[in-house]
Amino acid sequence: MAAPSEHAEHAARGPQQASEQGAQPGRISRWFPLSASEGFSQWWAGQSPMAAEHRVLSFIPHLLKPPTLAPAGSAPAADSLHDPYGPRRWHSQAVELGGSGRALNEFSVERVGEPVAENLVMLHGYGAGLAFFYRNFESLSRAEGWKVYALDLLGMGRSSRPSFKIHAKDKAGKIHEAESWFVDALEEWRIKRGLETFTLLGHSLGGYLAVAYALKYPGHLNKLILASPVGIPEDPYAVNDAMPDPQESTMANEFTQDASETAQPSPADSASPKDPPRRRLPAWLYYLWEANMISPFTFVRWSGPLGPRLVSGWTSRRFFMLPEEEAQALHDYSYALFRQRGSSEYALAYLLAPGAFARSPLIRRIAGVGRQPLPSSSSTPSTPTSPSQVLPPKKETGIPIIFMYGENDWMDVAGGFAAQEAIRNQRSRSLLAASEQERKNDRGECKVVIINKAGHHVYLDGWEQFNQVMREEMEDVRRRNKEFKG
Repeated sequence: MAAPSEHAEHAARGPQQASEQGAQPGRISRWFPLSASEGFSQWWAGQSPMAAEHRVLSFIPHLLKPPTLAPAGSAPAADSLHDPYGPRRWHSQAVELGGSGRALNEFSVERVGEPVAENLVMLHGYGAGLAFFYRNFESLSRAEGWKVYALDLLGMGRSSRPSFKIHAKDKAGKIHEAESWFVDALEEWRIKRGLETFTLLGHSLGGYLAVAYALKYPGHLNKLILASPVGIPEDPYAVNDAMPDPQESTMANEFTQDASETAQPSPADSASPKDPPRRRLPAWLYYLWEANMISPFTFVRWSGPLGPRLVSGWTSRRFFMLPEEEAQALHDYSYALFRQRGSSEYALAYLLAPGAFARSPLIRRIAGVGRQPLPSSSSTPSTPTSPSQVLPPKKETGIPIIFMYGENDWMDVAGGFAAQEAIRNQRSRSLLAASEQERKNDRGECKVVIINKAGHHVYLDGWEQFNQVMREEMEDVRRRNKEFKG
């Protein structure tokens, strides 16, 4: 097993470090600060995703030895040491699912000596991994009675990477099949874990899939938290019916925006939230995307020894504001994941058009979250003897939905506000003929929260405020459920 790399020490500091030393980086070095020789060394060392994940999770406070160094199955549980908020127990394991080569990588933490009353499940974004939440686990797991799970999406992170294939021929069928690839795996995992209900947090693509899960598998969510979710609006401005120019993209900002830009307060005269910055996608890249011939990580695999240097072009900007050791660990972790065999990354072209605009925008569907018919119980009595005895299927009574966006998010916050309005309108329609008790029981609320001095990765850029908001929402779930059971 390769040791955590030292060859990428300055990859996360990049151009700024050069300027601090009085040097003027060249054009290539400004974009890809890792040198060719250092990139070759990292490629040759071939650090495993397991070791890279372990290194990132070692930065969790009070957890000196993350339970991640196991080639397969379950790693021994690790207890927090000298933990002022503990004792807590940390687990890491691969949860086998049905079918061939299907397993989800799971990381969890629970408080020792307390019954688990509530569960939080965290889903990462496209191509990422659960270790990106390393600054959130410790704070969120302080909540009494909660167990916190983080999962790698099927085909990403350290989860298994089966071949991704779509069999449907029509557009709607392809979208449904691509979404089901992920949400069916999540539902299988829920059943294996015996979770009747849970709170679901999804970032970016994880947010999109969290909505798809809520719609396909109703009745299991206490609350839905969407952190800068992709795929909400019809177009970049969340108001126009016309499709955007496919070569104009806000997604490009994920790869070009410097983290130092996200940490600055938005100036009073800056562009409106309805005017996200747009960068041009090359026509050849648009063509390959539509043909589903490439993913962003194809270039990393194709480039061989140059792969680490390509990745440094993103990590040097994304993790610029972090302490150097943490930024280096995240660079190594990102490269270790990006170079793995392609799998569900190819689902992206079925879900999103170029520019991160959903082929089936969530703004058209999200009002249905928490309003779906509940599946009938297997213990339902036999068929009624007369039509008058046929009862309409029970429906969900709403789910609280929380949107979180960064103050300098390239994801359009206007989509969140548009979704909030749609959800509130649907609630009003659903309660038109409701009784006073039905109105009291309805939980279909929605709000939008802005994380200060943060970009798209709100859980990392503004982790302290993010954790505070999450803890408040978790306490709200605990209080509501306690009142309901009481």
